[in-house]
Amino acid sequence: MSVQLDITGLDSWGFNNDGPLIIAGPCSAESREQLLETAKGIADKGVHVLRAGIWKPRTRPNCFEGMGEEGLKWLVEAKEVTGLPISCETANPEHVELCLKYGVDMIWVGARTTVNPFAVQALADALQGTDIPVLVKNPINPDVELWIGALERMNKAGVKKLGAIHRGFSSARPSEYRNAPNWKIFIELRRRCEGLPIICDPSHLCGKRELIPAVAQKALDLMFDGLMIESHINPDVALSDSKQQFTPEDLGKVLSKLEPKHSAVEDQEFVHMVESKRARLDEIDDILVEMLAERMAIGRQIGKMKCERGIGLLQPAQWKKTVEKRTREGVARGMDEHFMLRIFQYIHEESLRQQECVLAGEK
Repeated sequence: MSVQLDITGLDSWGFNNDGPLIIAGPCSAESREQLLETAKGIADKGVHVLRAGIWKPRTRPNCFEGMGEEGLKWLVEAKEVTGLPISCETANPEHVELCLKYGVDMIWVGARTTVNPFAVQALADALQGTDIPVLVKNPINPDVELWIGALERMNKAGVKKLGAIHRGFSSARPSEYRNAPNWKIFIELRRRCEGLPIICDPSHLCGKRELIPAVAQKALDLMFDGLMIESHINPDVALSDSKQQFTPEDLGKVLSKLEPKHSAVEDQEFVHMVESKRARLDEIDDILVEMLAERMAIGRQIGKMKCERGIGLLQPAQWKKTVEKRTREGVARGMDEHFMLRIFQYIHEESLRQQECVLAGEK
């Protein structure tokens, strides 16, 4: 089900970006010198908006939690020196008031805040009647409804320059990433919220600078509207997230190697070729739906037969035989083993569910 948001396009936000919007700057504003030197270093590297953490929501106390209002003064000075618009995270109405007071050009809502509808609503109330662009990071947990809910609260408060930031999701599973990409959540958000600008934050997603270039490129391949990448004049001594920040020089190298993608609508020959392939995909999809429906119908018949004879629905040996055979066949045809396992797991779960419905109806 699509979500109707009353929003304006990224091209009307006034950041003069021709192509993907690039937001960059230190994880935290640590000192006037550090912020100014970093800002000057990235100003000619293709960056459109300067970012800096002013208030830092840390997992545990007694860590560096930002410079607060003093950091905003440095951020304003950096804007005056470089001409770059400025942005930072806000977590409560007081932060919003200070950002508006100092003329911050864009704010974002952090992942720890997005998970709390009360906190999001308090921010939305504080933003009532303003025209400042607002980006909403995904919640820490992979919950697209919670993400959409935060966006809706902002929009209902009158925020029309509204966008989202994908920064990955926490996961208990071991991963090379700090936060799992879980791209399907982004794809679902894109489907549900048509026209919503979505920025990728590969710094927080990766947690390691060596992983960032590949993820940033993948984000552009997936047609994200921009990137948020952290940069620090001396990352090794950064007071927060040192391993995921680039020096301004290295940031410039990363950005110069990225290849933004574009819509192919103007290439009529390409459009014709793709449409012919899509027509065939539609035919295949129709067949898939028809075959799945027939498979489920046969499953219900089997469920009824089991019910009549008092036989349990789950037959582990038969399931094991089926999934192993189909997985081998899929791999032999060039498909991924884990993909095949997931597909048949879903089919099996639905077949069991439908057989259970038959069983319940027979009682």
